[in-house]
Amino acid sequence: VQLQASGGGLVQAGGSLRLSCAASGRTVSSYGMGWFRQAPGKEREFVAYIGLNGRNTYYTDSVKGRFTISRDNAKNTVYLQMNSLTPEDTAVYYCAAYPGAKIATQTYEYGYWGHGTQVTVSS
Repeated sequence: VQLQASGGGLVQAGGSLRLSCAASGRTVSSYGMGWFRQAPGKEREFVAYIGLNGRNTYYTDSVKGRFTISRDNAKNTVYLQMNSLTPEDTAVYYCAAYPGAKIATQTYEYGYWGHGTQVTVSS
């Protein structure tokens, strides 16, 4: 499966962005999907996960209550709605596909990655 993330940009603190991850090659409904991010000089970190049917979601603590992951299997797309953004959210955001059914938060669990999209939050 090929993944393409989009929707990043420059936003002021407190603002919102919605990232999209469009899949091609195979239906995204076959995969658990995750969003990760990587800030300059830091390791790539887990942000959010959504299960095959969209009912199971999981977030890293720092984004709980602010970010929402969702999926539209009919459109073969996964989304990350990001609200109340802070400068600490500045990073390149990546979507990834996980060929399994349990919650996956580690980069090594994901077999497919898209190119990232830059999110910059100004103070």
